[in-house]
Amino acid sequence: VQLQASGGGLVQAGGSLRLSCAASGHTLRSDRMAWFRQAPGKERDFVAAIRRTGGSTLYANSVKGRFTISTDNAKNTVYLQMNSLKPADTAVYYCAAGPSISSDPADFGSWGQGTQLTVSS
Repeated sequence: VQLQASGGGLVQAGGSLRLSCAASGHTLRSDRMAWFRQAPGKERDFVAAIRRTGGSTLYANSVKGRFTISTDNAKNTVYLQMNSLKPADTAVYYCAAGPSISSDPADFGSWGQGTQLTVSS
């Protein structure tokens, strides 16, 4: 499966932004999808995951209540709606697809190219 992430940009603290991740190819392999993020000099951290069949979700504590992951199965696209953004949310955001809902990046075999989010204070 191929993943194409988009929607990043520059936003002020307190603002909102929505990321998109479009899946193509063997889309049946993208039933479980997730967002991770990586800030400069830091490890890749889990943000949110979703099972596209059924809609089960999982969130990192740091984004719970502010971010929402959702899916449009007709478009094979997963979204990450980000509200109340903070400078600490600044990172490159990656979407990933794998066989299970997990917070471990090692469980995901397919990755998008990343999209940069910068939150200014």
